[in-house]
Amino acid sequence: QVQLVESGGGLVQAGGSLRLSCAASGSIFSIFEMGWYRQAPGKQRELVATITYGLSTNYADYVKGRFTISRDNAKNTVYLQMNSLKPEDTAVYYCNAQVRIRSYSTSSYYWGQGTQVTVSS
Repeated sequence: QVQLVESGGGLVQAGGSLRLSCAASGSIFSIFEMGWYRQAPGKQRELVATITYGLSTNYADYVKGRFTISRDNAKNTVYLQMNSLKPEDTAVYYCNAQVRIRSYSTSSYYWGQGTQVTVSS
């Protein structure tokens, strides 16, 4: 019932910038928390940043000062502005959203398919 579609990934040189977008669609009543996670080859998926409906944010220590998460509630979209990218940022980035579906009284978490970010030296 809910789809999350990421976009904006690609190749970038170290020190460069990239902006990721994730748009949610479906029978959505409301979206509470939204966030970005990433998974590098051979590694477990890890949190990058989250943002609540009230715009409260939480960042992983390794991205503080470099990445900025934001959202547009009218468009059901969350963004991740990534600056000063490093080779170790290379990973598949996944969008996550806490969504309440219309006619349901509870919320669930949904995942996007992911977008590849590759940072070269």
